[in-house]
Amino acid sequence: MPTAESFMTALGAVVIAAPLLLAAILGVSSLIDRKLDEPTTTRILQWGTVAGLLAALGTLAGMLWLGTRHVPIELGDWVVIPGQYHFAIKFVFDRLSVPMAILSFLLSGTIGAFAARYMHRDVGFNRFFVLYTIFVLGMVVTSLAGTIETLFAGWELVGLSSALLVAFFQDRQAPARNGLWVWVVYRVSDAALLLAAVAMHHLRGEGDFDKLMGTGLWPEVVPSLFGHQALLVGLLVLVAAAGKSALVPFSGWLPRAMEGPTPSSAVFYGALSVHLGAFLLLRVSPLLDASPTLSVLVAVLGVLTAMYAYLAGSVQTDIKSALSFASLSQVGIIVAEIGCGFRYVALVHMLGHACLRALQFVRAPTLLHDYHTMENAIGGHLPRSGQRWSPSGHPVRDWLYRLALERGYLDAILRDYVAGPFVSVMRRFDAIERRWTDFLAGERSRESEQSGPHFGAIEDYS
Repeated sequence: MPTAESFMTALGAVVIAAPLLLAAILGVSSLIDRKLDEPTTTRILQWGTVAGLLAALGTLAGMLWLGTRHVPIELGDWVVIPGQYHFAIKFVFDRLSVPMAILSFLLSGTIGAFAARYMHRDVGFNRFFVLYTIFVLGMVVTSLAGTIETLFAGWELVGLSSALLVAFFQDRQAPARNGLWVWVVYRVSDAALLLAAVAMHHLRGEGDFDKLMGTGLWPEVVPSLFGHQALLVGLLVLVAAAGKSALVPFSGWLPRAMEGPTPSSAVFYGALSVHLGAFLLLRVSPLLDASPTLSVLVAVLGVLTAMYAYLAGSVQTDIKSALSFASLSQVGIIVAEIGCGFRYVALVHMLGHACLRALQFVRAPTLLHDYHTMENAIGGHLPRSGQRWSPSGHPVRDWLYRLALERGYLDAILRDYVAGPFVSVMRRFDAIERRWTDFLAGERSRESEQSGPHFGAIEDYS
């Protein structure tokens, strides 16, 4: 006779297995060049997301019925170095992870149904849905992660699929260039998260959130790290969250990510992916309780991001960029709420904002049609908003207008003062290596030095 605990574990396993099977079926069929047709791909996506959603809802109902707030599923240690390190995979169902998992399935299924029609007969239909299912898997794994290693694995899947979908239209230069930009920023974010994981292992000897953060259930966890330890780990996590959620100073990649197909923009940068940084801060919120300095920094960063997004979004001339900055302003407010200690407010804000923004992104391609429909209905033109940020001759106003148009010069600052010195140092090392290999070879040893960049399609190489 199955017990309530085993039943809950089985439901939890379905939640994790559904997106994993989705990614495996679509990915393997593409790898062996037996691509599924559009109706089959759509049906498999529907079955997988519905199965995962129902299992997540069943888990939530079971937790409410049984009065439990914490259901762990441990898959054991996958890598063990006695006395030094062990890589454990563990999933946790609690008040934070279950709503996020339900939101992931709900929005992924909705946008997936929309994308099946939006991408109809597109040559990249199969490639889009392979990346899309990898993203869904990454979101579910990140949401339910019970260890820092599990969270990092899901974090990477989300980042990889996001960057590849930004560069989805690979026959044009701009998407490939912007996809590379997004990938570089994600690398910085991933490096910070990896350093945070190493620091956590060094301080606590393991990566289990239940033991890393302290004792108790989210959000009433009594922290186990204090003072400079909490501040150090928290700062690394804050950098990781800033990169993934496009907080200042990494905000420049968000409008660049609009190069991807509209369905991916809706579910990635309007609904789910852009909130992952805020979700990470909620997961490690005991660190904020242990370090007032860290809480203040998080709140200040959130307010700065919201102000920046409002300023830059006020001068955007295309609907997707305007929506991306509108989304970023709300993410900034959510981060500020987390810094101020309003955990449940931030969680509810995040869930509601994700649903609203996904709807707006999906409707974005038909905005002009909607305007014409409304104007025909009322028999006149819709009221126009005032030109609040147009040049006026006032020096401060004009400076703010230019600052908004240039999006705060954040991309230029990162390029000139962060990436520039790093590239310069790497070029010096490369020049030393070339001189050394030329000396050993007795001639110029690298023909690749004469090759220029290639901006054509990948198929041109085959």
